[in-house]
Amino acid sequence: MPGAGYPEDAPLEDTMSTRADHGHELIPRPEPTPEALRAALAVVAPGRLTEMRAGKDEAFAKAVQWQSLSPVQSWVLLWARDIEIARRPDLSTRYVRARADLEHEDPLIAESALRDLGAVLDEAMNV
Repeated sequence: MPGAGYPEDAPLEDTMSTRADHGHELIPRPEPTPEALRAALAVVAPGRLTEMRAGKDEAFAKAVQWQSLSPVQSWVLLWARDIEIARRPDLSTRYVRARADLEHEDPLIAESALRDLGAVLDEAMNV
């Protein structure tokens, strides 16, 4: 995820789940459907909508070419993960901090950042 962005208006009521597990979420967790993910991204990172659209187009083209839904499933998982991070300030803060420390001159800090980045990505995927 290149970066986490924040609010813009979008109709969310029909595309979002009502489960909120972490207290200080910006929006409820979206359903794992293209439209729900797009609506959520429009709120938490509107600057990434073009990137999302391009990735979706590429995933669907590969799905046709490969005669497999795997590229579309991967696209959904990637965006569900990125949106999970962006909608939760706790994960977003940890993500940004870990990314910043990956190139730290102190190898122990860089190694710790790599572990934390992995933990953030795992947590975002396992919701």
